[in-house]
Amino acid sequence: MGVYEELRARGLIAQVTNEEEIREMVNAGKACFYIGFDPTADSLHVGHFMALCLMKRLQEAGNRPIALVGGGTGMIGDPSGRSDMRQLMTVEIIDHNCECFRRQMGRFIEFGEGKAMMVNNADWLRDLNFMEFIRDIGPCFSVNEMLRARCYVNRLEQGLSFFEFSYMLMQAYDFYMLYQKYGCNMQFGGDDQWSNMLAGTELIRKKLQKDAHALTITLLTNKEGKKMGKTAKGAVWLDPDKTSPYDFYQYWRNVDDADVIKCMKLLTFIPLEEIQSMESLEGAGLNKAKERLAYHLTELVHGSEEAKKAQSAAVAIFGGGGDSENMPKHVLEEGDFQDGHIDIMQVLVLCGLAKSRSDARRNIQQGGVTAGGSKAQDIAQTFSKEDFENGMIFQWGKKKYVKVYSGPKA
Repeated sequence: MGVYEELRARGLIAQVTNEEEIREMVNAGKACFYIGFDPTADSLHVGHFMALCLMKRLQEAGNRPIALVGGGTGMIGDPSGRSDMRQLMTVEIIDHNCECFRRQMGRFIEFGEGKAMMVNNADWLRDLNFMEFIRDIGPCFSVNEMLRARCYVNRLEQGLSFFEFSYMLMQAYDFYMLYQKYGCNMQFGGDDQWSNMLAGTELIRKKLQKDAHALTITLLTNKEGKKMGKTAKGAVWLDPDKTSPYDFYQYWRNVDDADVIKCMKLLTFIPLEEIQSMESLEGAGLNKAKERLAYHLTELVHGSEEAKKAQSAAVAIFGGGGDSENMPKHVLEEGDFQDGHIDIMQVLVLCGLAKSRSDARRNIQQGGVTAGGSKAQDIAQTFSKEDFENGMIFQWGKKKYVKVYSGPKA
């Protein structure tokens, strides 16, 4: 099975412009392709993860990836799938986020001479002369066709600014520039990007009389995947300071039963034959498959050492064995105590289990909090600094645990 056939078999391909040519290029390792990443935060998240795995898979087959960070397009923000305008970021924040992306991507993709490239579209977008750009590129676009584009449908009734309307031109211009500068002949993106991607292939055809190709992949960030990329605490980040390896592991360990096999196919490097052998699993067997998924992805993102710790913590918490020292921790600082004491609601907020004191109060009153092995029943319960010297485990619901210390971790 060629790499393109495997992408198909795993359910990664949604739409293509010329499947036969694309299959031949990808299988022969002759594709120079790009995927764009708009720097809307200072960390990549689960929504980017499948794109990174795809780049890694194609690079291993001899193709050359270009990771395009949107230092230019990030100043506008992609309106695709949104009902409102994105909050604008300063240039300083955008540049900082781009640098954070650069560091994180190195865990997945091999950069270097003749290998993968990282490019920032700020290099050609930020200094564009508007009159020259619109005179050169504008005639290649039909407003009538743009208004029919799926990426704008959700915004036309509520109102779409020209500022955001221009995003399609910017993204098309990216492909146009990458084609000329680096020989990039293919672009990948989520299935909500199809209109923007076709605009890029058309711009190359009209301006350069050359053919380029576009493929959309069924990303987890679209449709049902938007649900999967979120937790009660927000997005699932690849930065361990934002989402701990343990929480990352637990996120995948707790995916819906119906999504386990799909996630394995889309996100992992587990052989297809092995995944297919799990498709009929139920009950305990399916739970074992979830553990395999969680360990595999945690190892990919955080390394084998952190994956082992996360798995060990999960066993300690849910299986009655393993090492509890690997569960999530929080250290209370001197200023968190008043007269040497702290109340339970404040502990729950500070360690990240509760979003607010009212959230903590509600869950305590509903019997959903355990402190030190005992069910918490009094919202006014307080603890001294000494209570936390050896660590006290707080449980929120059935699946969230944090070990809380005062002073240095034991």
